Amino acid sequence: MNKLSIRDLALSGKRVFIRVDFNVPLENGTVSDDTRIRETLPTLRLAIERGARLVLASHLGRPKGKVDPKYSLQPVVTRLREFLGRQVDFASDCVGLDAEAKSNLLKNGEVLLLENVRFHPEEEKNDADFSKRLSMLCDQLFVCDAFGSAHRAHASVVGIAKYVKQAAAGLLMEKELAYLGKAISNPERPFVAVLGGAKVSDKIEVVQNLMKLADAMLIGGAMAYTFLKSQGKPVGKSLVEDDKLELAKGLLEQARSRNFRLLLPVDQVIAESPESTATKTVDIAAMPDGWMGLDVGPKTVEFFGKEIAKARTIVWNGPLGMFEKRAFASGTLGIARSVAAATKSGATSIIGGGDSVAAVEQAGVAYQISHISTGGGASLEFLAGEILPGVEALTDKPGK
Repeated sequence: MNKLSIRDLALSGKRVFIRVDFNVPLENGTVSDDTRIRETLPTLRLAIERGARLVLASHLGRPKGKVDPKYSLQPVVTRLREFLGRQVDFASDCVGLDAEAKSNLLKNGEVLLLENVRFHPEEEKNDADFSKRLSMLCDQLFVCDAFGSAHRAHASVVGIAKYVKQAAAGLLMEKELAYLGKAISNPERPFVAVLGGAKVSDKIEVVQNLMKLADAMLIGGAMAYTFLKSQGKPVGKSLVEDDKLELAKGLLEQARSRNFRLLLPVDQVIAESPESTATKTVDIAAMPDGWMGLDVGPKTVEFFGKEIAKARTIVWNGPLGMFEKRAFASGTLGIARSVAAATKSGATSIIGGGDSVAAVEQAGVAYQISHISTGGGASLEFLAGEILPGVEALTDKPGK
């Protein structure tokens, strides 16, 4: 990576503004999943050890530019104190007198968490004045460790970088870019991409870019039915994007002409509706009218599993069925186990997107995956070959 790292900064005695991703789920006023907090701890601990004075900023949810107590970051303070084993102060706003006074009082190794940056509409507008006000809370040092927000040109991710001397990547950001960067620039082969989820339209650019980079692509989930219908296969009531049929047909023809292995499900678990518990497993060509595909079947899991077993690099984004319902979870969980087994045999596996991450956790194999990305949208845009504004805004290393 040709951008400055937190390791390159002289931190001692300096207030450093660290953009983290504490967009965590809350239940009854407490954090119900602290994965994102844990992921950024190496960066925070490094800064503390080096005598920095930490000013932490994050968004939480979508308060739409207004103060909404439901989206306050206050509950994160308790969890952060437990992890860091030290006092964490909290500012009632991310700009203004309280934030300025508390940031000025920080001593070496002390931590201040600011209130939700999205309580201000200027955050998402990347407003210059708001960015400048954020920068006043630090001593010209900005660290971005929020990979999950790196695809957003927001004030606390991009705008602030214009008003500091040095803008560097945190350790989590570095790790994300190292794994994803290697996958798209220098992957160990065979490189297999596994794509699922509901819509082809969400992943068009990813499909197109990975077709240039990977050796095989396995497509499941509802998005597979758009491809299947474009081939004239019966899809019943399955979710299909009719306005994307020509695109899907074109991608399949492109794959054929280049001898690219773009593989679709060969069997499926079907039901009359997602709420139905009466299911059947049938071959792809045997979809009855009035039924819909809600998971890949066992033959597909075996078929895809053989491809995954040969891989040396695996990128997976999106579930292969409606796995949040037990009746339609077997396919996705089977693929999760295949990816874990391939990793155990020496492959590098990268999983992005909340649902895929939830699937490997549900399958009990998350610890066996090489890298679980904290940024669904950001990892998708990166894999689509797009430049992430939050990375672009960081300071280049000298001589780069």
